[in-house]
Amino acid sequence: MGNLLCCVQVDQSTVAIKEQFGKYQDVLEPGCHCVPWFLGSQLAGHLSLRVQQLDVRCETKTKDNVFVNVVASIQYRALADKANDAFYKLSNTKGQIQAYVFDVIRASVPKLNLDNVFEQKNEIAKAVEEELEKAMSAYGYEIVQTLIVDIVPDEHVKRAMNEINAAARLRVAANEKAEAEKILQIKRAEGEAESKYLAGLGIARQRQAIVDGLRDSVLGFSVNVPGTTAKDVMDMVLVTQYFDTMKEIGASSKSSAVFIPHGPGAVREVAQQIRDGLLQASVER
Repeated sequence: MGNLLCCVQVDQSTVAIKEQFGKYQDVLEPGCHCVPWFLGSQLAGHLSLRVQQLDVRCETKTKDNVFVNVVASIQYRALADKANDAFYKLSNTKGQIQAYVFDVIRASVPKLNLDNVFEQKNEIAKAVEEELEKAMSAYGYEIVQTLIVDIVPDEHVKRAMNEINAAARLRVAANEKAEAEKILQIKRAEGEAESKYLAGLGIARQRQAIVDGLRDSVLGFSVNVPGTTAKDVMDMVLVTQYFDTMKEIGASSKSSAVFIPHGPGAVREVAQQIRDGLLQASVER
């Protein structure tokens, strides 16, 4: 019915190309338009002004001879004021864009090592966008955005990269573990040294207290029992302690067999040894 009334409808975000007897005449904006077919006018076609996306997968080689697949996402649209150029100058828009993407990527990536390709993907995307913008603007198209969305090396290379990363992390973990064990050993040694130092102080104080106690006992006994010498009192105290020690050994349920010389001469020898040790400790003090 619209054709009979010479009326056509152009949808939103779309323009129509009007020709007269096969020659470009005008660009029709969205809305209703009169196209008198009996005067040779007709619509050559429609052109979408919406942003379109083209994903391009390009295989290339890096500087360190690793083959990678670079996936670029190109977002573009036709310009309304250059709709006639976009409609007439290009017969295969996607093929043209893909050719430029291949050219730029295969010129840029071989200059970089694999690691640098990942690090400089934004620079690669920018180079592709600049080249496309310069080329496609002459054909009535605008490049909205260019993204490098994926870089896929060979599967063996990916596995090797993961193994290198895992080995590096294991090495760091081993160093950290060794450092932690070193710190533990140092702290344990410091603790043992401090413990032994304090134990030594305790033993020294214990012995000093014994010496002081014996001295006070000897002095007190000499004063209260006239005619006794310090040596007599000391012998008696040491013999008493000797028998107390023997009693304690015998009373202990966990004691083992202990063989020591016994008799008056042995007691005297033990007393002499203890006395010598105590007198030496007193002199050192």
